[in-house]
Amino acid sequence: MSGTFSQDQEQEQSAKASLGHYLITHMREYGLLFALIAIMVFFQIVTDGTLMKPINITNLVLQNSYIIIMALGMLVVIVGGNIDLSVGSVMGFVGALAAVMIVKWHWSVEQTIVACLGCGILIGAAQGYWVAYWKIPSFIVTLAGMLVFRGASLWLLEGQSIGPFPRSFQSLSTGFIPDFFGVGRPNMTALAAGALIVAVVLYLGLAKRSRNRRYGITDEPMAFFTVRNAIIAGAIMFLVYSLSTFRGLPNVLITMGVLTIVYAFLTEQTTLGRRIYALGGNAKAAKLSGVPTERLTFLTFVNMGFLAALAGLIFAARLNTATPKAGFALELDVIAAVFIGGASMSGGVGTIMGAVVGAFIMGVMNNGMSIMGIGIDYQQIIKGLVLLAAVIFDVYNKQKQG
Repeated sequence: MSGTFSQDQEQEQSAKASLGHYLITHMREYGLLFALIAIMVFFQIVTDGTLMKPINITNLVLQNSYIIIMALGMLVVIVGGNIDLSVGSVMGFVGALAAVMIVKWHWSVEQTIVACLGCGILIGAAQGYWVAYWKIPSFIVTLAGMLVFRGASLWLLEGQSIGPFPRSFQSLSTGFIPDFFGVGRPNMTALAAGALIVAVVLYLGLAKRSRNRRYGITDEPMAFFTVRNAIIAGAIMFLVYSLSTFRGLPNVLITMGVLTIVYAFLTEQTTLGRRIYALGGNAKAAKLSGVPTERLTFLTFVNMGFLAALAGLIFAARLNTATPKAGFALELDVIAAVFIGGASMSGGVGTIMGAVVGAFIMGVMNNGMSIMGIGIDYQQIIKGLVLLAAVIFDVYNKQKQG
């Protein structure tokens, strides 16, 4: 009897030890989620509840949509072992091109969107070509691109702002999904969409666990999986419910949600995604294993150009005008969001959800500090310190594990 009791104690201690070990070795992922919650609670308190009001949550989504969209592409580029400093300038240039096409050349909105996205793809292809096939460091190529497309925006706009845009173009950013159930408030279409998103997130999580079990890969303990997904599901439903009591789901939120799910699937559950991680982890070993490293690097920049162009259209639609300074220094916010989200500068490490959470951390901080009336000078200092702290924490964890 005592032997059985002793075995039970040993199993319980072993389970606790394994849970503790898993938490320590994965502190970066869980710490990020709890950091976002803590930051939101803090600003909710110091802003007297303003942060979580439906109107402010809607503004938070609209203000950070283009950052999140570009962060998805930047994560893929950084995981592949490169970086893109030109995204802010490309975003501004595409917005300027859209303004010229619609306002001056009188192109239709549909023609403009297709042409601008095509332009972004060509820009990404041009930069990716030099990085992938000529082995020129991505830092140099995209730094040149940042200067070129900043100057191109000034040239295209002739130093002046151009606008306004037709309402159909503005709806890219400021439009809302109507309530197809006709209830009004709360918007039942928004709630149904939220429930669908939660179901997809849970399905992807369970599918990943099943695949890991099938291949004998160590997965997170069920307790951690349950708690983490309960927090994510609760956050999604709270966000959606808040939006449903105001104007419903913004069009751009649907765009972000779809892109996030697609890129999470591609990076985590496809051969292409695994090859990109292998490329960033060790390019020489990946090439010897038969991975087409040059083509993959090229495609990561093509993808980044496409997403930067999409962000440029959304940014211009939100402002209802194209300005010469559009996108100025936004590449820093995008890169910071990715690194805060857990990506490694050396490549091969990072997740799509981490990048999204990192972007929301930056967005909540910007929004909360603005509500508090903190000046832009102090905001920049605080954001810089947060980025430095995130990188130091990442390096510390790696050294501790090593």
